[in-house]
Amino acid sequence: MNMRQIAPFIGMGVLMIAVQMISIFLTPLMLGAGYEAFEDPESAANPLYFIIILLIFTGVLLWLIRRGKEFVIKAIIAFSILFIFGYIYSALFLFALGGTVIAWTLTIVATVVSGVLLYAYPEWYIIDILGVLICGGAAAIFGISLTIMPVLILLVILAVYDAISVYRTKHMVDLAESVINMKTPILVVVPKSRNYSYIKEGVGIKKNKEDRGAYIMGMGDLIMPNILVVSSLAFLTDTPAIFGITLPTIGAMAGTICGLAALLWFVSGGKPQAGLPLLNGGAIAGFLILCTLTGSWAWIPGM
Repeated sequence: MNMRQIAPFIGMGVLMIAVQMISIFLTPLMLGAGYEAFEDPESAANPLYFIIILLIFTGVLLWLIRRGKEFVIKAIIAFSILFIFGYIYSALFLFALGGTVIAWTLTIVATVVSGVLLYAYPEWYIIDILGVLICGGAAAIFGISLTIMPVLILLVILAVYDAISVYRTKHMVDLAESVINMKTPILVVVPKSRNYSYIKEGVGIKKNKEDRGAYIMGMGDLIMPNILVVSSLAFLTDTPAIFGITLPTIGAMAGTICGLAALLWFVSGGKPQAGLPLLNGGAIAGFLILCTLTGSWAWIPGM
């Protein structure tokens, strides 16, 4: 492969690292604002609640797609995106300005402007910039809401579910194709050429790889492994760190990047791939390796 062919894969790596950096930056802000999604972050039931919500959400989307309710689907996704934007901007502005009218006004304005821009002009670079922000914010929210053991349980379950839904039932491929055809911004896009336009060309994940103008990655693939990055940073504090980032956290980050490299190697073959088995598996492996090297086992009950 020449540099032109390799460049999109490097771009995917850059986007993943950007999500990791944003989620790490937002972690103390989200904690300070009390934005935990679950009341008890240590509860082993939290991953089950997460999976149930995911299954219901997926089922509703598939039901709406089969009935041609495109407007409803777009409205649901738009509301979810605006909801996350609101959390991100409120954490930033409340941290900088306190609970003032100016802070809340800026939060509302930034949320609306970001949402309008994302839907009014969904070009690939707009989607990528705001998509990275969304993924970093979502990873931070869920990462501070789950301690390490529930996160590990969640990531394993999600990896198995992703593999089944892509390779066996294939409903996730159908869902992704339908949502992409609607130009709904729940993915990141890395073009193969400079003159590529997502607005004009789209992607078409069922096309032959030679016919696609860009590579794509779902936001879930960027969010899920980085939940472990945030959780380890938030809850495993009594361990060696570099520039304030604990070594097990760095291990999870590095493992995710290694998993991404393996995933992109398979993606280069041209067929849709389940991302979470490799991404979550890489994050877990990297985390456990650094826990072993540093003796950081306080997250295990009784240790």
